[in-house]
Amino acid sequence: MSLRVVRSPGAPTPVGPYAQAVVAGGFVFASGQIPLDPETGKLVAGEIEAQTARVLDNLRAVLEAAGSSLDRVVRASVYLVDLAVFPRMNAVYARYFSGEAPPARSTVQVAALPLGAQIEIDVVAVLA
Repeated sequence: MSLRVVRSPGAPTPVGPYAQAVVAGGFVFASGQIPLDPETGKLVAGEIEAQTARVLDNLRAVLEAAGSSLDRVVRASVYLVDLAVFPRMNAVYARYFSGEAPPARSTVQVAALPLGAQIEIDVVAVLA
């Protein structure tokens, strides 16, 4: 099986030994994204709504660089520091996944995320 590493300038550069995504077996496995601005590398200001939008915009850029899209996501994992913000996160998430076949999803609360982020999301998508 061949593997292809994905790099997109529209998403933050990895800060460790991982790829933004890997394409394998007809799927795109996107690494978790936190709400970093790809131009500055800094955490975006604002509440969970702004952070969720930035994460999903970063994932969109990675998926498009891989030859896929948010419409082709089959699985998502959402990590929140505080489940109390779930309804607010979910409202933003629904704008990005509003089609007839939204992805399967898990949402879990975690103790902490890098750089003080409130949210991280990773996805698996099929290639176009």
